[in-house]
Amino acid sequence: MIIWIDKFINFEYKKLIRFISLSGILFISSCNIYPETKTEKLPETLPVESPRSPQPTPYVTEAKLIAVGDIMMHGMQIKSGYNSQTKTYSYQSFFTEVKDILSAGDWVIGNLETTLAGPESGYTGYPLFNAPATLADAIKWAGFNILTTANNHSLDRREKGLLKTLENLRDRDIYPVGTAASLAESQEILIVEKNEILMAFLAYTYGTNGIPIPQGKDYLVNLIDEQKIIQDITRAREKGADIVTVSLHFGAEYQRLPNTQQKQLVENLVNGGADIILGSHPHVVQPYKIFQITEESGDTRQAVAIYSMGNFISNQTKKYTKLGVIFQVNIQKSFPEETIEISGVEALPTWVHRYRKNGKLNFRVLPLEEVVNAKNDSLLKSRDYLLLEKYLTQMNSHINSLNK
Repeated sequence: MIIWIDKFINFEYKKLIRFISLSGILFISSCNIYPETKTEKLPETLPVESPRSPQPTPYVTEAKLIAVGDIMMHGMQIKSGYNSQTKTYSYQSFFTEVKDILSAGDWVIGNLETTLAGPESGYTGYPLFNAPATLADAIKWAGFNILTTANNHSLDRREKGLLKTLENLRDRDIYPVGTAASLAESQEILIVEKNEILMAFLAYTYGTNGIPIPQGKDYLVNLIDEQKIIQDITRAREKGADIVTVSLHFGAEYQRLPNTQQKQLVENLVNGGADIILGSHPHVVQPYKIFQITEESGDTRQAVAIYSMGNFISNQTKKYTKLGVIFQVNIQKSFPEETIEISGVEALPTWVHRYRKNGKLNFRVLPLEEVVNAKNDSLLKSRDYLLLEKYLTQMNSHINSLNK
């Protein structure tokens, strides 16, 4: 009986529990006739926003290209630097009055229109030039760090003289451009960095005065070939150049305005990517021109070409051959965009002063504006200043004539 009672009690107890459970479910269901308002559970911690990378501080760098025309060495110039007591040659006096201007440049370039082939074959002027290597010492002292060697006198002492010229320049840490000692060397592109701005330099000449380039050695001298130049400009860009400067030895001698061929070549090269074109060979100054180029992307850029910078130093005496220019181009690079801008162009007229001292003819380059304004040069007379004032006025008008 006890067992039965226990089973009975357990049976009834289970029925009671089942009843209570069902009743609770019905009660809860009856309370949910209208849906309750849902409240989203807030996360235990709010998400932390990732810190933004700091924006680079914008800044601008600037560097200056300074260029001059033909550095020639006629016979009288060679003699002017000779010291009979020491049996040495020195030419720093050529550049004393322009040294401060040149040294202010970052890239300082001129056209070396003579070989530096050594004394073995003798030092001579026109028509086959060869000057003492100490000329390069004076050039370096004056502030030059780049020289174009592609011109019609590149082979005046044939291949051997060309190679020796390159050696003499490199020994003085002057970059030659336009001639090369090997095929591999000719395929390199000179890129010189100043103030985070990379400038490429290319140089070409119309010819070598009929002196043949040795067979199989076309690499010795860069000749003007429009398509090849444009290809070189493209390669310079691919190698990271921000700006490309092309030196051209071209045009007609003693003509003060560029001819049709010069204009067309310059226009094509500018459209092909050149930013600065430096002309030489006419031995007189031709004007410069500023170009506005619209790229395929729709962006515009500025380019500048001076068709001839004239003679920087020479013994030529024909009309206008004593006049030259120090051509200055300011370049700005904006960061972080790394965009390039030609921010200023200036041409300073120069004059070669030939004067007698110590029983011989001497030469020096004078900056016209500075000399005319100061009027305190002990080697100049009143009549010289009148002439130089006239030259200064004429040159300032002539140089800018294509931009009016």
